[in-house]
Amino acid sequence: MSFNKQNIQQALETITAPGEGKSLVENNNLKNIVIFGNEVIVEITISNPTLQAKKKVESEITKAIKSNVSEDIDVKVNVTVEKPVAKENSNPNQIRGKEIPNIKNIIAIASGKGGVGKSTITANTAISLAKMGFNVGVLDADVYGPSQHIMFDVEKAKPLSVKVDGRSKMKPIENYGVKLLSLGFFTDPNQAVIWRGPMASKALNQLIFDGAWGELDFLLIDLPPGTGDVHLSIVQALPINGAVVVSTPQNIALADAKKGVAMFQQENINVPVLGIVENMAYFTPEELPDNKYYIFGKDGAKNLAEDIKTQFLGEIPLVQSIRESGDVGHPVALQNGTVLEEAFNNITKEMVAQLLKRNENLPPTEVVRITTMSGCSSVKK
Repeated sequence: MSFNKQNIQQALETITAPGEGKSLVENNNLKNIVIFGNEVIVEITISNPTLQAKKKVESEITKAIKSNVSEDIDVKVNVTVEKPVAKENSNPNQIRGKEIPNIKNIIAIASGKGGVGKSTITANTAISLAKMGFNVGVLDADVYGPSQHIMFDVEKAKPLSVKVDGRSKMKPIENYGVKLLSLGFFTDPNQAVIWRGPMASKALNQLIFDGAWGELDFLLIDLPPGTGDVHLSIVQALPINGAVVVSTPQNIALADAKKGVAMFQQENINVPVLGIVENMAYFTPEELPDNKYYIFGKDGAKNLAEDIKTQFLGEIPLVQSIRESGDVGHPVALQNGTVLEEAFNNITKEMVAQLLKRNENLPPTEVVRITTMSGCSSVKK
């Protein structure tokens, strides 16, 4: 049996550093390789302090060496947890999200509360962008209630594993010209997802950084409703270019939407809000096409946008076909020449216009790091 350090290093190039999206070698986690006969000692550092992360990387290293070099090698792994070192003259609490190669713009679609049609807006906006000629992806980050795989009619699909630069990645499912990764592909539809925040964050990191997205002009992230762990994890993990907040016109929804906007705008997070979309703005019966009934109130989201000095991106009426189209996996934005296609098209154009202003006038979004002090989470810049 003959092998050397180069053989071992090549085997380790297939292993992704926990939460990093790069290999152990590429991410400089590998510190040393020592060979004594048929014994190999691998010394690495990781930033994830959990026992689970240590055990996983030890197991993966052992498996990679035995599979790619020799089964007879006695592998020992020494794992050291190392905190990220701040750059000179920089704020030690200030970090930036890890950019995903070849993705130009990342937009978060959020809502203060559930049931306002955030996922519907996300799906139809993605399709509108694709019809404009953009390369588009959707990350369904609604951990506890994923729905994009249903809306895109790929409910039973399973992402395949592909090799990218020698590492295994998940190939997104594609339909209607949009690439999609969703936790819905990996969970039992008949079982509730009962995860604590760290588990949800880990799952999302895998979808984000282990996805073979390829070249994208836009990656839309369908966030869960509210403001919580998942939202902070996304902002922590990625340099978000902007956020869109969805609301209905009623006061209860608007109160929560205002909190959603405030979350992105607070100094410690500072993700630019591109605007607000008003969903279920009015109801028009099919037999009375000229009539508008403001069931949930009139111009609520529009007035909110004016009050908090945020762009109003447009309104979508309460129409039965929107719900039906989403349920059968054929979003209404696919229907050329309709009033609804035009409505989603106009909202999408306004969103892109606001994004262009944002990219010209503002620096890249900084991300946040969550620190825990005395059992209470705080957000620092």
